[in-house]
Amino acid sequence: MPRSGLVRLKQILAPGGPLPLSKSTFWAKVKTGEFPQPVRLGGTTAWRAEEIWELINKRNPPTKTKR
Repeated sequence: MPRSGLVRLKQILAPGGPLPLSKSTFWAKVKTGEFPQPVRLGGTTAWRAEEIWELINKRNPPTKTKR
């Protein structure tokens, strides 16, 4: 998934994608405000990649390695 620009739902929820959720769970979280709202472009629904990466990082904070 790109780090910037717009991404479609199939890029976000793809097998092995960054968010292993069903479409219905994803949309339910959008509706409650837990996930970012989409951007509508004509008949296309997309999300800002930066917002999705921010969401991913909140859900899975990076771990620090010990040296």
